[in-house]
Amino acid sequence: MLEQYYRINEATGVNVAIAQDGNVAIAACSVSIANNKLNFEKKLTDLVNIDELSKHLPAKTIIALNLSGKGIIQKQTEKIEDIDQNNFNKILPNAKLEDFYVQNFISGNQSFVSIIRKTEADKWINQLNAAGFAPLMLSLGPFPVQNIISQVNIYGNEIIFNDHNILRNEQLEWISYQYNESDLSPFPLKVESESISEKLLIPYAVAFQLVLANSLPLISADVPPLQADFKRLVEGKKIKVQSSLILCGFFALLLANFFWFSWLNSNNAKLTDQVSISAQSSEDIQKINDEIQQKEALLKTLGWENAINKSVLIDQVASLLPQEVSWREAAIDPIDLSGSRNQRTSVFFNRKIRIMGNSEKIIPVNEWIARIKTQAWVKNVQLDSYAYNNELNTGQFTILIDY
Repeated sequence: MLEQYYRINEATGVNVAIAQDGNVAIAACSVSIANNKLNFEKKLTDLVNIDELSKHLPAKTIIALNLSGKGIIQKQTEKIEDIDQNNFNKILPNAKLEDFYVQNFISGNQSFVSIIRKTEADKWINQLNAAGFAPLMLSLGPFPVQNIISQVNIYGNEIIFNDHNILRNEQLEWISYQYNESDLSPFPLKVESESISEKLLIPYAVAFQLVLANSLPLISADVPPLQADFKRLVEGKKIKVQSSLILCGFFALLLANFFWFSWLNSNNAKLTDQVSISAQSSEDIQKINDEIQQKEALLKTLGWENAINKSVLIDQVASLLPQEVSWREAAIDPIDLSGSRNQRTSVFFNRKIRIMGNSEKIIPVNEWIARIKTQAWVKNVQLDSYAYNNELNTGQFTILIDY
């Protein structure tokens, strides 16, 4: 629970795209987290140098840097868990690993290895430091967008945006990537409901993964100085939060003791009188407890839930169903198979709706889930499973709704 106080609450993703002719295009996207909601703060495109970036961002801005285009070597190979000097020679013959920053993005059985000389990357990192910014992460190429693809209005398995062409298979694993300076998105892009320039997709992705670094698989290069700075920042937040909690705990304990003893002193006489006039025999108390337990067991057996009209809930969920989604089964308070086996009686999930259905793509399912969340009676909605059934030529999903 405390991890949300340790994380970075605001960061700016900066993508430096270097064309083959040496021209530089810089795009930046600032995001922040407040009340567990991600917000866009700034969107900047078509900048030509870091000095121009300084005109729009304050000093000490936390930066997630991404480099793409000229100077980045991209290699696609069979899956490599960890890159060392031995397998690095197979990727880049006669090169020393210590001279490069390396990013290993694994998708399915493939590794997409991005390589840049340390001298070239350090040039941009040093420029950011000189401008008063705080770079904490370096990534290479378009691969960090993997962490935000589910938020973007992507249609099909080919993803084209801002000089990048990505091809995925039916399991949504990357099978190829090409960099082409003439490739542009064929349609306007949106992140959830927010319109976004295709030039900002990578900056948003790297900023997103930096603010959620504790809960996402990071797609970044191994840069020890930046990793050390990131660790120091997070550790500093931990110390501040923990110190505040300790002080608040001591204060709360002292305050509780004061009120507790005051209450004891003022009510001691009253409690003595109440005990003398309201004592009941243990037999009467046990009888009342037995009656309460019997009534509670009856209500539980009947499945009473404050007279909720469950058919209305199902109608409301069905009315929000996208055309691309169909459902096969809806169960209210479905049976808990594991609990039933353990207790040797019928056990049900309370206040839960399970819906199973079909959808060729996961995006309409996510859209439906977002619509369901708008209902006031819905406490939580989660996608329990989604798998593509090749025999039926469609995806099969299960969602769970808590009400």
